[in-house]
Amino acid sequence: MEMNYMLAYGSAEASLRLLWRFGLLEHLLPFQAAYFSSTRFKRKDKGTNMLLVLFSKLDNFLAPNRPCHNSLWISLLAFHEALARKPCDPLIVATFALAFYLGGDMSLAVDIGKSINRQHDTGFRELLEPKVWTDKHLAGEVQSFAALMKQALTEMTDEYHVANAMAKIPQAPSSDLVFIPLQAYLKVLKFIECVQYGKKERGHEPKRDGMINYHNLSNGTHAEIRNLFTLVVFDTLYPTDTEDENDCSS
Repeated sequence: MEMNYMLAYGSAEASLRLLWRFGLLEHLLPFQAAYFSSTRFKRKDKGTNMLLVLFSKLDNFLAPNRPCHNSLWISLLAFHEALARKPCDPLIVATFALAFYLGGDMSLAVDIGKSINRQHDTGFRELLEPKVWTDKHLAGEVQSFAALMKQALTEMTDEYHVANAMAKIPQAPSSDLVFIPLQAYLKVLKFIECVQYGKKERGHEPKRDGMINYHNLSNGTHAEIRNLFTLVVFDTLYPTDTEDENDCSS
C-alpha cells in the first residue's frame, strides 16, 4: 500500500529520489537501487536518468485524486529493468510499446513503428544507435525484449532474486521484501505475454480518442493501462524539447 501511495499518485519521481537519498531504495526496490549504483547516480544528485524520466512522465498524467492502478508502475519498473540489462535500438522499444498498446498485434505495431520519423533522446545509455530492420527481424527483437521484460518481472517477485539484486555492490544491504501482489503480477504478465507470443488479446480494442478515463485507470482496465504505458514510453523516447532543439538548429 505504501509503495502504491508513492508511485501511483503523481509523486513517483520525487519518491524514488528521496528513497535513494536516504538509503531506503535498497530495501524497497533493490533492482532499481542497483541501477542507480551502476550508473553512479549520487544520493543528492539533481541530475536524471531514464528510470527517473519514465516516472516523471508518468507523474505528468497523475495526481492525488487521479491515481493509476499498481499494474502500470509495475509494468514500467519491469520495462526499464529489461532495458537496463540489455540496451536496445529505440525502434525496438517503440515497437514494443505499440504492440503493448495494441494488445499484441505485432504486424500493426511493426507497420506503425517503422513509420516513425522522430529523433529519440540520445542521452540514455539504455538506447542504442538506430539500425535498419526487416519486418521479421524487428518483430523477433521485440518479442525477445518482451521475454526479457517477463524475466525481469518474475525476478522482481522472487525472494531469492530480490535478495541478491545488489550482490555485486560491496557492503550493500540485503532485502527479500517482495511488494508486488500476485494479482498485479499476473495482470502485467498477461500484457507482456501478448507481445512475447504475438497473440492479440481477445476482445481488446485500443483507445482511439487519447483521453484518459481516470476511474478506469485506477481500477486497472486493460485499455487504460496499455494506453498510458505507451504514452509514458513515447514521451520518454521522443521528448518534445528534443524536437524543438532540432527545429532551432535546422
